[in-house]
Amino acid sequence: MEDRRAKYKLISCNVFMREFCSVLSASDAVVDPEFLELGLHENAAELRSRLQARIDEVSSAPPRESGGRGYDAILLGYGLCGNGLSGVAARSLPLVLSRAHDCCTILLGSRAAFLERFSANPSASWSSAGYIERGSTYFRSSELGLSSGRGLAYEELAERYGEDNAAYVWETLHPEDQERELRFIETPETAALGYADAMREKAAEEGKEFILLPGSTRLLRALVAGGWNESDFLVVPPGRRIEPVWDHDRVIDAV
Repeated sequence: MEDRRAKYKLISCNVFMREFCSVLSASDAVVDPEFLELGLHENAAELRSRLQARIDEVSSAPPRESGGRGYDAILLGYGLCGNGLSGVAARSLPLVLSRAHDCCTILLGSRAAFLERFSANPSASWSSAGYIERGSTYFRSSELGLSSGRGLAYEELAERYGEDNAAYVWETLHPEDQERELRFIETPETAALGYADAMREKAAEEGKEFILLPGSTRLLRALVAGGWNESDFLVVPPGRRIEPVWDHDRVIDAV
């Protein structure tokens, strides 16, 4: 008997691995997941190239209508992500992704939740189970300084630019050092891991206020469920590509 349940290919950042595995275990759809390493958003061109290569390969499989093992759509576990998804194109299969700037919005469950928690400081650092397990630091912060030659020790900056200028440059490149709060996004699926308590202790050691943010797998579950609403998701038809809109409403569009 032919199985006509929806069949999707999921390509996602592994920051969502625990949450997605939980979601997929309860899904009616047939989903083949693939996770790319955390941190690709630090190099937009690299993220774009890696994703497009995988999309092209998956799209080359014979379609289901002709008896092949192809998919109905490719689901992307990403937002715009440092502009890394700008220009990513759908080939023979539609692409589906959340209308989100990055994984923070996705882990919080909506753009409204992100704006409520981060509108005063959109670049504030935060952590999650995925960042603790798979990141190079316990919080999400840019590593661009290390890859672009800006990862200089304070003494080097002082020698090059003088003490006063060095202090200003250091604060600019290391905003996490100036923050007095440590935020942790906890989804119900990861609450039993004890990471919130570990982060609370870390905050106390550093003299920072600990803020526990309730997370949600709402967008992850809806992505896998299909029937994507236009408010939360962008469906990129074959032959079109992802284009940033630069707002907090639509975020991205298909052109």
